[in-house]
Amino acid sequence: MRSIRPSFSMRGKGRGRRGGSSAAAVALVSALALTATACESGDPEAGGEASASATAADDGNGGIRIPEHIKDKLKERGIDVDDWKNGAWRDWSKDDWLREAQDFVNPIIAGLWDPDRMRDAEEPGKEVDDSDLSGDQGVTDPEPAPVEARPVAPKYHDSAATAGKVLFDSPEGSMVCSATVVEDPANPGKSNLVWTAGHCVHAGKKGGWYRNIAFVPSYNDAGKSAAELQDATKEELAPYGVWWGDWAQTSDQWIEQGGATGGDGAPYDYAVIHVTPEKGGGGKSLEETVGAALPVDFGAPAVPEVESIEATGYPAAPPYDGQKLYQCQDKPGRLSIEAADPTMYRIGCTMTGGSSGGGWVATGSDGKPALVSNTSIGPVTAGWLAGPRLDKRAKGVLDAVSGKFAGQ
Repeated sequence: MRSIRPSFSMRGKGRGRRGGSSAAAVALVSALALTATACESGDPEAGGEASASATAADDGNGGIRIPEHIKDKLKERGIDVDDWKNGAWRDWSKDDWLREAQDFVNPIIAGLWDPDRMRDAEEPGKEVDDSDLSGDQGVTDPEPAPVEARPVAPKYHDSAATAGKVLFDSPEGSMVCSATVVEDPANPGKSNLVWTAGHCVHAGKKGGWYRNIAFVPSYNDAGKSAAELQDATKEELAPYGVWWGDWAQTSDQWIEQGGATGGDGAPYDYAVIHVTPEKGGGGKSLEETVGAALPVDFGAPAVPEVESIEATGYPAAPPYDGQKLYQCQDKPGRLSIEAADPTMYRIGCTMTGGSSGGGWVATGSDGKPALVSNTSIGPVTAGWLAGPRLDKRAKGVLDAVSGKFAGQ
């Protein structure tokens, strides 16, 4: 199943041993797949015609007008905008892979995410390297029994209007994660914010920001099968449009600690993306377009006090194909990767790679439904999922992105 790996879920051929008492911690973590539980890889060579920046506009002469801050970011790395839109983004050499928190840049390439590219993302099929998995040193409850993921009734917009897919490119190819439209404190009722996993936007300690990051709300809204989608139009797959990230932020801990295997950085594996429509939105925000946004609760009860959590996502590794939306509901237990790190939520769930970043909803501190976590890691054999508890550090990420676009 997934991996703790930043942009795609990896399926392994083995699984860590399960033991009792003293051996339980090591065995449990040996079963973790890469953090990228929810991502999948596709064709790294696919191209698209450029429109070129998250806020780019036609200059009236058939060209593209690109905000200066985008041009400057690219120029700092010696990257020409025209070269970038014509395929230079595929260069993942270390010197050109922007890494630091302030380095995020994501020019729009209009048409890049066409129906084939959106539909055909696949997992790379790499194995989990158990030698890289961290030891479980804190409080961990017994492994939950698997909970069979249930399909969400189409149309998804009627059943789960805030859910969607995050699409992006990594060195391994095109990838997919799941995500949730969340409320923006600075722009109530007009949010353009999406919550997902950190490994869906940034590779962690050995990499940098992913590219061509976009969000598709209510992907495949009608819930059609893969066979029925072979000739689907872009409007059928993305009925509410493709929304490109013009800013993204994850935790400093994920950037510094996030690993390709095991649980490194998993308790801090969350991110917020600010998006803008690829084709203009008629002045409407993402929240206004889909008609909903979830509040994020950073004061949710301790794990034992939470009666039920519902996780939503687009699982793509077998036996799923990534085209349909699923949910799992279970009472969470605790999972501790390192004693010094926050304890994570863990639920029984059979969702596989592709579900990473998907929202976890519970009754918030005000008694109403709220997002309290997101899918981060799970075992190779797919029986449970774990997600970070959202504390003041997570709130800082949301507030920073919200503040950056306050009043816009």
